[in-house]
Amino acid sequence: MEEEKLLSLSPKELTDSGVCPTCLNRKYNGAIFGDDTKLKIFEDEDIECLFVANPRAEGHMMISSQKHYHDMSEAPDFLNEKIIRFVKQFMIIIKKVFGCERVYLCTMSDGPMNHYHVQLIPRYSFEERGSKNFVKPRKPYVYDDAKFKKVKKLIEAYAKKL
Repeated sequence: MEEEKLLSLSPKELTDSGVCPTCLNRKYNGAIFGDDTKLKIFEDEDIECLFVANPRAEGHMMISSQKHYHDMSEAPDFLNEKIIRFVKQFMIIIKKVFGCERVYLCTMSDGPMNHYHVQLIPRYSFEERGSKNFVKPRKPYVYDDAKFKKVKKLIEAYAKKL
């Protein structure tokens, strides 16, 4: 299929067709998922870290590999180790900045073609504990300038120490 036609498909349709929407989005500067300026917290040659555009909770984030891998089992150890280090730091930061009680870690790269990523889903004290938090209804992302800048500042300080 021509790439022009691919750009008109939804992420689900791309995945079902064997095309990674994340890779296509990067190739065409946000053509699939749109402008991520108010979502992206950190990026380097290995990973990108951003708030989820349709979060399950305030503070829901994801960390994605820059290079395409289907899941953690395909990625090199150094990359998995780096992602886990950033996960731990983001858990600390999310609890501090958003005041949640826990942050759940989830990875699910499903479908014939998907891009390796992990998600960090906050659970607040007023929410029930348990796996239902992984499937809470999604809602639109609401940009909070103060929280965004605080998370960005803290993760950048962490990354400088590495």
